[in-house]
Amino acid sequence: MASQQLRAQTLPLSPGAQERSWQQQFEGAWELGRRGVPLPRDPDWKALCERKPFERNLLQNPNPEGVNISEPAPRQPPNSPRGPLESLGNFSGWAISTEALPPQAGDKKPGSAAPRLSWCIKQQRVDLLAEGLWEELLDSYQPNITVMDWYEDSRLAETVYQLHVRLLAADGQTPLREFHHQGPEHGASREKKNWCHVSHVFHGYGPGARYVHFQHRTLDAETPGGLCRTRATDSSVSVQLRD
Repeated sequence: MASQQLRAQTLPLSPGAQERSWQQQFEGAWELGRRGVPLPRDPDWKALCERKPFERNLLQNPNPEGVNISEPAPRQPPNSPRGPLESLGNFSGWAISTEALPPQAGDKKPGSAAPRLSWCIKQQRVDLLAEGLWEELLDSYQPNITVMDWYEDSRLAETVYQLHVRLLAADGQTPLREFHHQGPEHGASREKKNWCHVSHVFHGYGPGARYVHFQHRTLDAETPGGLCRTRATDSSVSVQLRD
C-alpha cells in the first residue's frame, strides 16, 4: 500500500494538469480576474510564466556603458577621438546612427575652432506580442506602458538630449500615440553636470498597439581637445496592470 501511494505521489502531471498549474500560477501572480483582464484566446501558460511580460524592462541592454546614475557621470579622457560607439560597451539590440548638425551662430569663440556638433541616435523597437503580451489584453484592457530614461546634462548646448517614443500598429509603421521630450527642460539648474530623468506613461491609447519604438538622441561635440559626449543610461520600456 505504501509503495502504491509513493508511486501515485511521484507520477508526473498530465499535460492538461501541467497547463492548469501554469495557468493558476500566472493568474494568481497577476490577479487577472480581480483586475478584469481578458485572457488570451489560445494561451501557452508556461511560456507566459517564463516570459514575465509585466513590470519587466523590455529593452535590451538598457545600460550599455555600465554607468551609474547615483554617481557623477565619469569624466571623458582628453583628446578622445571619435570611434565606434560599440567599443564603449554592449550595445547589442540598439540601432546606432549619427546625424551631423549645421554650425550654429555664436558657437565659435574668438581664437578657437567651432565645435562640430552631432546627434548620436540609438533606437530599439519592442514587439509587444513577442514579449508575452496578447491581443485581447492590448486592445481591450490597454495596460499602462511606461517609458523612462536618464541622461547627462553635458552642457554642450542648450538642448543636449531628445526622446521620441511611439506606439505602433501591427504594420510596425502607423503611430497610434507619441511622446516627445527634449532636455534639459527650460529653467532647470545647470550648475553641475547632473543626471536628468524623464518618464512618460501611455494609457487609454486605444486598440491596435503592437510595437513600442524607443529612440533617444544625445549630443556629441568634436572639439580641438577631443570628443565630448552626452551619455544616456537606464532606459526602460515596461508594462503595468492597473490596480
